[in-house]
Amino acid sequence: MPEWPPLFPEDKVGSRMKHRSLFLKLLSALLVFGAWEIAGRIPVSFAFPTFLESMQALLAMTLDGRIFVAYGETLKPLVVGIAISAIFGIALGLWIGLSARFDWLFSPVFIVMQAAPLAALIPLLVMAYGIGLTSKVFVVCIMAMPVIVLNTSGAVRNTPSSIKEMATSFLARDRDVILKIIIPAASPVIFSGLRLGISAGFIGAILAELKITPTGVGDIITYSRSIADYPSMYAAIFSIIALAVVFLNVLERFENFLFAGNNRGYASD
Repeated sequence: MPEWPPLFPEDKVGSRMKHRSLFLKLLSALLVFGAWEIAGRIPVSFAFPTFLESMQALLAMTLDGRIFVAYGETLKPLVVGIAISAIFGIALGLWIGLSARFDWLFSPVFIVMQAAPLAALIPLLVMAYGIGLTSKVFVVCIMAMPVIVLNTSGAVRNTPSSIKEMATSFLARDRDVILKIIIPAASPVIFSGLRLGISAGFIGAILAELKITPTGVGDIITYSRSIADYPSMYAAIFSIIALAVVFLNVLERFENFLFAGNNRGYASD
């Protein structure tokens, strides 16, 4: 019998979903920026500029190159700290999730790190490592690594035992169980933890620049606040948020590329 073509071809459905997702993201951004513009025009506060004023300040900093020089300083501890946190955080999370002994030994350390007030620890880091790059990298790692480790260990620990037992019954080696069963099954939560860790790393990088030495984007924020140049201050804050959003979207696309089989639609789809 001849096969009838599907009523809703997958490529058309996927294209429609992508367009709808893009439309909703643009609508969300429009609502946020519109509310920002209205709040600045009311005004909510003398120190709260409008969205357009902030974007004009951001354009001015981009044209004269100040923003690029600032990010040249900010990205050094940020990239190094996130790379260390991602590599060692995922490795430690896998290790903790696979071993009850190491879970008992290391999990409390990262729980305490996540709960500890970072602002109180920064003076200790400065005393130990000075005011250079090392202290700022430590701040980023303290913010990012606990989130990555705890999410990874939880995802590995909660991998369905029935899947692991099935692989063992087919004589799969431990390495194959880890690489082909546990990691793919845990990948959605691992990447969620990685995204949260990167977000925390951005916060840590700016906090380090505000609390240790005013360099990079933190210097723009501090200096603009001191001279009451609030549009420039908000422009710098907006730029770091925008960069974080770009990072997270790139990571999400990378996750979809690596683990396409894990993609699941919403119930309304």
